[in-house]
Amino acid sequence: MTSLDRQESTPARVALAWGVHAFTASGAIVGTVALLAIASGDFRSAVLLMLVALIIDAVDGTLARRVEVERVLPSIDGRRLDDIVDYFNYVAVPAVFLVASGALSHWGWVSLPVLASAYGFSQASAKTDDDFFLGFPSYWNVIAIYVWLLDVSPGFATSVIALFTALVFVPLKYIYPSKMRVLKRTTAALAIGCMALVTYAVLNPDRTESRVFVWISLAFPAYYLVLSFYLGGLHRASR
Repeated sequence: MTSLDRQESTPARVALAWGVHAFTASGAIVGTVALLAIASGDFRSAVLLMLVALIIDAVDGTLARRVEVERVLPSIDGRRLDDIVDYFNYVAVPAVFLVASGALSHWGWVSLPVLASAYGFSQASAKTDDDFFLGFPSYWNVIAIYVWLLDVSPGFATSVIALFTALVFVPLKYIYPSKMRVLKRTTAALAIGCMALVTYAVLNPDRTESRVFVWISLAFPAYYLVLSFYLGGLHRASR
């Protein structure tokens, strides 16, 4: 056994690695509580819990790479764990939220993102070699939150769902924020600002500035899409 192997096998490093996996898995608990909130009609709490799940997913990958969980705990597939939790929180929970909140013109439309994202998550090339997502990366929780906050019509919300469902199958590359090679800090700062504005609006729905903050926060999703098309664009598979 090399000195590096011995270092990786220390109880402290193993405990840290298990802690990172537990942190990732905790997102499933948050999502489950969000479903309970939806079932009770408490959509505000459900949105806050979806935001918490977003935060967990935003940082767990960085923590996993920092701790080197693949080396320390090779018997645990961290990527599979992350995909399971992500499908639950990014697809299943917002799908139930959209139906329960009456956001869609018919509940059957929710089958579009559920089926499309099952395809998206199962792709071997869901993430490209140069660290981009391939096809729309199933940010249905983000869409559901904005649909609810802006109180858009069911017809418009359904059209948005249909559009982004189609984009799951279009081989466009979308930036992977925690693995960006340029503008990583700028993107992180803008994401934090967006999250802060949305959280304020959820917690203070009766304040006049809340709706303005929601509209301002849309600058980050717009930035994300524009930067994705600029840096990623259309994916061309290598021959």
